[in-house]
Amino acid sequence: MTTGLWLTQIVPNTRDRAVLKDLRDATHLHRRIMTLFPDGLGDRARHQAAALFRLEEQPDGFSILVQSSIKPTLDNLAADYGAARTTSLTPLLKGLTDGANVHYRIIANATSKLGNNTTAGRPKQVVPLHGADADQWWQRQADSAGLILRSLHSSQLPGATGRRGNARMTHARTRFDGTATVTDSATLIEKIRAGIGRGKPYGCGLLTIAPA
Repeated sequence: MTTGLWLTQIVPNTRDRAVLKDLRDATHLHRRIMTLFPDGLGDRARHQAAALFRLEEQPDGFSILVQSSIKPTLDNLAADYGAARTTSLTPLLKGLTDGANVHYRIIANATSKLGNNTTAGRPKQVVPLHGADADQWWQRQADSAGLILRSLHSSQLPGATGRRGNARMTHARTRFDGTATVTDSATLIEKIRAGIGRGKPYGCGLLTIAPA
């Protein structure tokens, strides 16, 4: 069971040009986050650091959450980038038990892969899900992550955009909030560590929980 995880909250200074560039482009934000971790992690650096992130818009501004298995070096952020603090998730995760009730939040890229005989697009094309289809996707994901949902509220968010090579990519984002009961704490911890769904380099897939 993996419990060595860190959660970092960054409150960015939206008067800073570098911050504004990152907030407009998920690829830039991903690169910024990866500067918090050591060099030499290889071609799969995000995977090696188990780094996931989520951009949240608050009533008074933005907040960036970063989860990782390596404690980030916050001094690598420029002094005027914003305020940041890191806490260990170990006490929370070690305290998880089957039957516990939790609050959850995830911003996810809810998608479906079309079949070979589809008339809705190209065979094997990955398409975004919205509304009730997205809710059903999250219910399935939650069940496989060791959660039984007790409540679910979903909100469609603007897509996360960035570049892959010369191509401009957009990943649909849906935020799911609610309460749930833990049915398999070991599976849940691994899903928290690995993230859920597609689009992880674009700020999707970070599942956070808190005791209900």
